[in-house]
Amino acid sequence: MTQLNDLVQILGPANVITGADADSYVEDWRGRYRGQALAVARPGNTQEVAQVVKWCAANKVPIVPQGGNTGLCGAATPDSSGTALVLSLARLNRIRGIDTDNDTMEVEAGCILQQVQQAARDAQRLFPLSLAAEGSCTIGGNLATNAGGTQVLRYGNARELVLGLEVVTPEGDIWHGLRGLRKDNTGYDLRDLYIGSEGTLGIITAATLKLYPLPVAQCTALVALNSVEDAVALLSMARRGFAASLTGFELIAGFCLHLVNRQYPQQRLPFEGDSAAMPWYALLEISDSESAEHARERFEAIVGEAFEAGLVADAVIAENIAQSKALWHLRESIPLAEKDAGKSIKHDVSVPVSRMSSFIEATNAALQARFPGIEHVIFGHLGDGNLHYNVARGQAFTEDELLSNQDAVYEIVHDNVHKLGGSISAEHGVGQLKRDVLPRYKDPVEMALMRRIKQALDPQGLMNPGKVLGPTGKP
Repeated sequence: MTQLNDLVQILGPANVITGADADSYVEDWRGRYRGQALAVARPGNTQEVAQVVKWCAANKVPIVPQGGNTGLCGAATPDSSGTALVLSLARLNRIRGIDTDNDTMEVEAGCILQQVQQAARDAQRLFPLSLAAEGSCTIGGNLATNAGGTQVLRYGNARELVLGLEVVTPEGDIWHGLRGLRKDNTGYDLRDLYIGSEGTLGIITAATLKLYPLPVAQCTALVALNSVEDAVALLSMARRGFAASLTGFELIAGFCLHLVNRQYPQQRLPFEGDSAAMPWYALLEISDSESAEHARERFEAIVGEAFEAGLVADAVIAENIAQSKALWHLRESIPLAEKDAGKSIKHDVSVPVSRMSSFIEATNAALQARFPGIEHVIFGHLGDGNLHYNVARGQAFTEDELLSNQDAVYEIVHDNVHKLGGSISAEHGVGQLKRDVLPRYKDPVEMALMRRIKQALDPQGLMNPGKVLGPTGKP
């Protein structure tokens, strides 16, 4: 295409992709959204990203930044017009450097999260961001959505793990903000503006990340519970007993583990009898700075206390790394098992931990009253109040019947979240999935400020249009 000749000159013909070769770039991981693209551009460094963006600005071509394309809200998928350029950051995949004295590492946006974790480990450090898609998601996408994962309880979301950024602005300028400083009080925090903005304000091309000491040992346990109230009480007990050593606390409905076993029979629940049929489970992990023996002693003491308090019906404490990985594999297999079982209506919400039981009880009841027979696929990071509250069709509905009621299901779930002071997006972002319902739950002043920021930084509206806010900055 004549229109793309300049891009080919910038990137080379192999890195400007069109036609059927672009198919994998225009559909999201869930298969929920599919669009069309003018082309897919694959720059190899920050300067090439800037050149491509300048070309787009001059030609008024919308840009859809894309990392590993593992997002869950359609933020990295173009619309159906075919006018947008998908800008893949996959080739920006270099670890630029690690500073063990400053406990930082500088990485490019296209680095796979697992690659970043391993590079830190090779330097005898920990980069703690961890999530199920870590073998395919990229650090740029993680930052663009302010990803959470399983260790937010101890280390915080992606936002808390970043000290500096390198960003290409909508005009094609480069902001060199890769400072490895923990204190820099010199004005507005642009870093926090771009993290979580889902590519609507600029393109993150590199980041300076925080590193931590590698734990000497980790210990994992899966416990069986009678109720969410018991899980919340156990969390409080674990926080008191383990303090900062508590790195993970996952709440899992019994239905979820049986779904994993049904889809993947080789993965078995490590309980038998009544303990294998409990309504709820919790997966706990602690990191210890002394030894594996010390970690296990601490775990046994707290779990024993929980037994005496009647909070725990049964428990399995991993004896070794292999057993720990097997327990985590059960938890991390839930989204894939759910996907393999058929389409469902998914929610990524957060509510105060103290109100988690009330939310689940009220929402389950409201959905069953409206849609008798649906199934509740509930799991998530109880330690930080983040729940993946999903709804499956069960035997009562076909997939099409379930999905035809999607808006009504969203409204019930999100209204209950809002009543309890929660958020309709905890860690997956807004994208296009939640864009149109966002104004229902956001403060009007907050929405107005977001629109003003978008207009100020992206006056042409070319950066990921139609995501988070509407194409012209309107909800």
